[in-house]
Amino acid sequence: MPVHAAGLVLVASIVTGCGGLPAGPAAGVVPVPSPNHNARRPNFVILHDTTNSSVEPALKTLTDPARAVSAHYLIGRDGTLYQLVDEDRRAWHAGASHWGGNTDLNSASIGIELDNTGAEPYPEAQIVRLLQLLQELRERCRIPASNVIGHGDVAPGRKVDPSRHFPWQRLAAAGFGLWCREQPPEQDPAPVDPLLALQAIGYDVADPAATVAAFRRHFLGIDLAGETTLAERQLMLCLVLEKRRKPAP
Repeated sequence: MPVHAAGLVLVASIVTGCGGLPAGPAAGVVPVPSPNHNARRPNFVILHDTTNSSVEPALKTLTDPARAVSAHYLIGRDGTLYQLVDEDRRAWHAGASHWGGNTDLNSASIGIELDNTGAEPYPEAQIVRLLQLLQELRERCRIPASNVIGHGDVAPGRKVDPSRHFPWQRLAAAGFGLWCREQPPEQDPAPVDPLLALQAIGYDVADPAATVAAFRRHFLGIDLAGETTLAERQLMLCLVLEKRRKPAP
């Protein structure tokens, strides 16, 4: 194939992969294909509950074109792992979301659905398989430990999953997710503004009550409304310091 023709084929394949763009170069555009590109690397993992009583309706929903919702993976109660979307593709799982200033988390994340109603404990086989998958993703994608978060964290007030039953502390012990490992010495949390602290952790604080509720669900395992306590502000301060801590070499 002539070099020029091969170049046009390459450009067409790249443009087609963008989705919704013309298959060929626009009029007046000179195609000069570069080899210096690769797939975008996700930087977050977002965990979800299916809210179903079994895996079958969840699979049906996540593969139904009319529902326009998906995830990269689904883990059944028995630990069976289903892959629904390639990791280098943008799955439609986060919706309207915000974390650390990022407002397009679908483009920057791997979505993992857990077969769970949202009102039950998570089976051991499911958590074991999740930890295995997270380890594989860490090796492949080098996702920062603190960037394993929940749907309720990135969409407070709109989503509440994973539920208060989710074992975030166990994940953190395995190296996934932000957690307060040790309270900082001689720190006075009294003057800490809870909303500023939550924002520093990554939360969207546009709805303060919803954000505090999301924080409590994730880090305290409770569903509770009301003003923050001194102990909660101390925990927020610890999490801010943990997030700023440089990872061990």
